[in-house]
Amino acid sequence: MKIRQQIFEHDRWTTLTDDGVTQPQLVLFFTSAEICRSQTPFHQLQQQFPESHIAGLSTGGEILADEVFDDTIAATAIELEKSHVRTAQIRLTNNLTSSDAGRRLIQQLPIEGLRLVWLLSDGLKINGSELIRGCRELLPGKVMITGGLAGDGPDFNTTYTGCDAEPETEQLVAIGFYGEHLQISSSSFGGWDHFGPMRTVTRSAGNVLYELDGQPALELYKHYLGDEAENLPGSGLLFPLSIRPSHQEESAVVRTILAVDETSNSLTFAGNVPEGYSAQLMRGNFDRLIEGAANAAEHLKQQQGRGLALLVSCIGRKLLMGQRINDEVEVVADILGPDIALTGFYSYGEIAPDGYTGQCELHNQTMTITLLQED
Repeated sequence: MKIRQQIFEHDRWTTLTDDGVTQPQLVLFFTSAEICRSQTPFHQLQQQFPESHIAGLSTGGEILADEVFDDTIAATAIELEKSHVRTAQIRLTNNLTSSDAGRRLIQQLPIEGLRLVWLLSDGLKINGSELIRGCRELLPGKVMITGGLAGDGPDFNTTYTGCDAEPETEQLVAIGFYGEHLQISSSSFGGWDHFGPMRTVTRSAGNVLYELDGQPALELYKHYLGDEAENLPGSGLLFPLSIRPSHQEESAVVRTILAVDETSNSLTFAGNVPEGYSAQLMRGNFDRLIEGAANAAEHLKQQQGRGLALLVSCIGRKLLMGQRINDEVEVVADILGPDIALTGFYSYGEIAPDGYTGQCELHNQTMTITLLQED
């Protein structure tokens, strides 16, 4: 595997590292929603890599090497020496459910030799849990699914995703990685603390939460947020919700608010919040979040040689950590070592296997890492 990493800022490209890449099969780029609207990130990269698949999305922050950037184009060209990639994409429509979209994406990818599906999704108009469910229905259990939902900083207005074209709204992309020489591992950890009483989801529909313990969910959330309630849904990133089946304490996942509805007193999350689940509010602290990123890196199965780590972390972590956000990327870089290149983005939802069940789930407020190497 050979890797070239470069960044576009201050109106020019700067190459950070280049292993002698000449024929990359895939170029990944991460950028801001504003750059997607005002510039041409795909066109700029296509001029440099005319024979490559070029895929990317808008973010809440770009990760490249051991740093976090804003309002840049962070690009990584990947030249696989013993493996190959295929891509698929689909546009969301009103008559296409999230699970249908997942199935149609997978139908475009050959299954033979498929090892990993890396999903890049619209961040606001998708139910991430249902998208994953649709993908899982058509994939063999041995195929890993990871990836993330596009972001728009803290604004929650518009997100962009694209493959072999300029990024657009309401787009879904799947990148299939193929080959017996691929070594793939994934890990995810949070680091948030629970607070307040454990409650029960008493009324919900998919990813819309109406009641906790029989009380209107939005009113309850506002009570705990206090003055921060005026800044919903953005302030909800600082107070995510941990949910789990009532009988499975180990298999909790975290949900982040995407939207609020004052009329129905409801909250819309990035993924499903099933009725009957136990739920508890969470809040973060710096040291625990950094520890979570370190744990994610330490649990990866790594071998000698060059590799690429795809990091997808949550915009909520970035907002909470502020100027210390580089710390969680630096600790991952230190643990994985100089042979592993890092890239990724801050998202509205992270896609990775659950550490307890091994089944792919939508996560929020986690640091997820997918490590790619060739033997």
